[in-house]
Amino acid sequence: MNTGFFDGISPVRYEGPDSTNPLAFRHYNPDEVIMGKRMEEHLRFAVAYWHSLAWEGGDPFGGHTFERPWHPQNDMGRAKLKADVAFEMFALLGQPFYCWHDADIRPEGATFAESQRNFEEIIDYFAGKMDAGGPRLLWGTANMFSHRRFMSGAATNPDPDVFAWAAATVKNCMDATQKLGGENYVLWGGREGYETLLNTDMGRELDHMGRFLNMVVEYKHKIGFKGQIMVEPKPQEPSKHQYDYDAATCYGFLQKYGLEGEVTLNLEQGHAILAGHSFEHEIATATSLGVFGSIDMNRNDYQSGWDTDQFPNNVPEVALAYYHILNAGGFTRGGTNFDAKLRRQSLDPQDLIAAHVGGMDVCARGFKAAVAMVADGGLQAALETRYCGWDTPEARTMLGGSLEQAAARVVSGDVDPQPRSGRQEMLENYVNRFV
Repeated sequence: MNTGFFDGISPVRYEGPDSTNPLAFRHYNPDEVIMGKRMEEHLRFAVAYWHSLAWEGGDPFGGHTFERPWHPQNDMGRAKLKADVAFEMFALLGQPFYCWHDADIRPEGATFAESQRNFEEIIDYFAGKMDAGGPRLLWGTANMFSHRRFMSGAATNPDPDVFAWAAATVKNCMDATQKLGGENYVLWGGREGYETLLNTDMGRELDHMGRFLNMVVEYKHKIGFKGQIMVEPKPQEPSKHQYDYDAATCYGFLQKYGLEGEVTLNLEQGHAILAGHSFEHEIATATSLGVFGSIDMNRNDYQSGWDTDQFPNNVPEVALAYYHILNAGGFTRGGTNFDAKLRRQSLDPQDLIAAHVGGMDVCARGFKAAVAMVADGGLQAALETRYCGWDTPEARTMLGGSLEQAAARVVSGDVDPQPRSGRQEMLENYVNRFV
């Protein structure tokens, strides 16, 4: 079925760096072989259904600006039209994956049972399109933050009936992800946090969230789901303080509830910025702790105080992110999901395609810069030089010994440390050679 929404737009092709075509790839060549794999297999791009198709262009100060033929999504006819447009867009872009929340793809019913029927019907509709050559599902997830029932959280809600509703919702979404052959399942608790401690029992809420996530893992094994279960850190917005603040906070949570061997992290650039971190910091934290899973690629407006979810355009930032991913072995089941949306003044279908083309090109440029840095080895060599003292027999013995033994080295007069340059500016200049 041709909806006509993208009439006049041809499938996006790689035309090389000299192309001036705004709807062509200049750097992303899916078939280019790098480090023994096609670029498509390295980057594993996914389109986010919610921002690309469900979002209506509103912001905290104004209503919708987009007038799409499937808005509002209040019946199955519009939901299927939106799916038709989505898979037309996927065919134009040629990306290998996509992602969804349940609320993105089905209309809300008057009852849970009606919402479930709507959801199952649209999942079957998706399955037919995927069987006909559509992209694979990188991950599914449940929207448990938009509806008013979740205003006080989902798994952390003070009302046990909301906890049960959330459990039923996640079960449906996991079943659908399994049915569509999804590579992963993500949980992002948009309101798993608090607005004020005056009405919050934090210890109880954390215990409930820990139990909920254990239930998810138990169900994963029961149904034989082979993908990763991932949680997505975010420090704030909408909650004043969310329990999944950043990668380190999430790891502490996973450890406390015995989940560090079962759950990994889906990290987002914009969320890292809200937490006061760089994206590479979050990735390096997760890889060093063994919980790296996947990424949402976007950026924030550094002059705004909220999560603006813009398409990436900063090659040096992207290059450093992929550098740490490559050093950790690259993606396994994860990938690069564009959790990014058009600006509310970008109204046209061409804008939607161009935004993804630009984002994919920026990622490709950053990825190739990261590959070149890995191959050159300059950053790794600098690290080895800076930490070489720890490779000596004396240092290894000290680490295996006691506090008194370490102190004795100093007292004996054998140790007189002198500061050494960290060479930050030289290393920043080194990175600039590649980006």
